[in-house]
Amino acid sequence: MHVPDGFINAPVSAVTGVVAAGAIAVSLRGARRELDERTAPLAGLVAAFIFAVQMLNFPVAAGTSGHLLGGALAAILVGPYTGVLCVSVVLLMQGILFADGGLTALGVNITDMAIVTTVVSYALFRGLVKVLPRTRRSITGAAFVAALLSVPAAAVAFTLIYAVGGTTDIAITKVATAMIGVHVLIGIGEAVITALTVGAVVAVRPDLVYGARGLQQRLKLRVNGELVDTPASPAGTPEPVPVAARSSHRRVWITGLVTSLVLAGFVSFYASASPDGLEKVAKDKGIDARTEKHATEDSSPLAGYGVKDVSDARVSGGLAGVIGVGVTVVAGTGVFWLIRRRRTADSSPTSAPEGV
Repeated sequence: MHVPDGFINAPVSAVTGVVAAGAIAVSLRGARRELDERTAPLAGLVAAFIFAVQMLNFPVAAGTSGHLLGGALAAILVGPYTGVLCVSVVLLMQGILFADGGLTALGVNITDMAIVTTVVSYALFRGLVKVLPRTRRSITGAAFVAALLSVPAAAVAFTLIYAVGGTTDIAITKVATAMIGVHVLIGIGEAVITALTVGAVVAVRPDLVYGARGLQQRLKLRVNGELVDTPASPAGTPEPVPVAARSSHRRVWITGLVTSLVLAGFVSFYASASPDGLEKVAKDKGIDARTEKHATEDSSPLAGYGVKDVSDARVSGGLAGVIGVGVTVVAGTGVFWLIRRRRTADSSPTSAPEGV
């Protein structure tokens, strides 16, 4: 659902840019509360994983494909504020390096794909979790429903943005019907990917899943041959993480990174070549009549998810995918490390004034 330059006029693109900038500023502050010793290392990996899976377009109807948006997945794994930042990092990397999604439309894409999907999905997820039993299956089921509905919500958001700032004179009812219809089908794929990923992580390390906090049982200590609960942590502080859990955390991170590299570097070659939902609707309805050429299409060596001057399509696409995962995980990890460091600095005790 990457919106290119030319779909939305300049004034509305500017307004969505302001909205996106404001949401990112709020998310930077909110992420300082979400990022702890468990979520901070995972957040950059989540961004890289979303980048990788977005390369895997899957067929949804005749001549149409879809791909993961990732808002629900990121929000459930690392928190809604951090989730907005994760998807925004992915969109920024795609827009600058891969000429995917217009630069003047970056505000539209962040508003639609990062903010709307994250807010809608996490609100639905939290509502479902409150009424369902606090079990791992409930978390996975809630993730499925939240992800499923987040995609048509993004389609509705695009339709509303287009109704205000579209550059072509197309009946909004036709756009809405086509966009929502195809993105309901894409939402099924989004839901399956999200549920499988969340379910896999929550099965081995529920404490790493932000939306599953409280599921894990209290750690046990063996005292005089009997297992007893560890003392509860003070209110507002995370449970202590044992050495074995830290080692498991590293394994989860390494497994996730390797999986992302394999998906982007190898599996992506077999992704559907059909246009995605927005591209198909735009072509069928004439929304793309004023599409503008991407600013970095000729200058970026990775434009179009291929490495220039590499003739073999499989090698070119694979290298581009691996580079994309690497750049995204480094950029994302750097951003979240700085946020985490800022939180640590803010929470550190200050020196007492002289004379006190």
